[in-house]
Amino acid sequence: MMESVLETPLYDTHVEMGGRMVEFAGWSMPVQFAGITEEHIHTRTACSVFDVSHMGRLKLTGDDCESFLNRLCTRNLSGADVGRSYYTHMCREDGGVLDDLIVSRFELHWGIVCNGINRVKIITWLSKHNPKTDVTIKDETLSTAMLAIQGPKTLELAQELVDTDLSSIKRYRFKTFELMGIPITIYRSGYTGEDGFEVVIPSGVVKMLVPRLLGTKEQPHPVIKPAGLGARDTLRIEAAMPLYGHELSEEIDSLTAGQDWCVDLTKDFIGAEPMRKLKEQGLPRRLVGLRLEGRRIARQHYKVYGDSREVGEITSGTLSPTLGVSIAMAFVAGEFVEEGTELGVEIGSKRVAATVVKLPFYKRPK
Repeated sequence: MMESVLETPLYDTHVEMGGRMVEFAGWSMPVQFAGITEEHIHTRTACSVFDVSHMGRLKLTGDDCESFLNRLCTRNLSGADVGRSYYTHMCREDGGVLDDLIVSRFELHWGIVCNGINRVKIITWLSKHNPKTDVTIKDETLSTAMLAIQGPKTLELAQELVDTDLSSIKRYRFKTFELMGIPITIYRSGYTGEDGFEVVIPSGVVKMLVPRLLGTKEQPHPVIKPAGLGARDTLRIEAAMPLYGHELSEEIDSLTAGQDWCVDLTKDFIGAEPMRKLKEQGLPRRLVGLRLEGRRIARQHYKVYGDSREVGEITSGTLSPTLGVSIAMAFVAGEFVEEGTELGVEIGSKRVAATVVKLPFYKRPK
């Protein structure tokens, strides 16, 4: 029997606003509204709102939460500051990535945001490794909604809606407060390469917030526009942010994925020892950025060639709306990772020239 597809609390709003709905990670989600390229450019230049309610939101309580999470996460969470969020991985014993997470330290509990496709897997993993302590794991995904408000005009526009000083929330920090009596948590984070916030609000009242953000179908907001999964993907590729199932998976370790900055090999965590050995021996392959000639798009699993032999494969690719060129990320053999290395990507019956370039492809202006 097939599982039913979940709907976010804003499903009806998306349909009303003309969103083209698709199944993604077990949820019915808008892939686009006005169009992927238009939404992408609008996010880079103004402000867009993405419904990311499909992502898992877990609440952990108990005195042993810090040590428990520190044993499961690659990031060192010892002494974590209240009000701070940490990007981290959770790995198998062999170092394969189970998921990439945002772990946040609240005053009385810890929060985890995980990928929607991995929510059940992560809850199962946490439960499996939960020691016989007072750590309690609560899934709040269906009782809350989550919106990502992204773009260079976000701070200015979002500040008009709340009394709390949003500029005081630094990158990867968060605040919890009440808006019209409604509890809201605002994180200074996102998945687009732009400045912005991610907002968690009870699912039963999120529709009250949307007209203040986006206006209505008849009177839309002049600047803030809705955006879908399509633009979210092209934006994150330009910013070289990994997507689970592409740059990350259970068959890929954190170091190979180029995410060693969120791994502390001086502490013990599940998967640490295999990664220590890998670092000592040297990585046989690594994640690189590619700039392709022409405008053809390199899709996931397309083969990459160097010295007339296959040396890797594409993980993600797009025709960059910001840069106007074809870009891709790929895992390639260690001897082909230097910036400027000339490679080829097999697209259909042709081999398209590509050059290794520095990641990310795009950085927002200071």
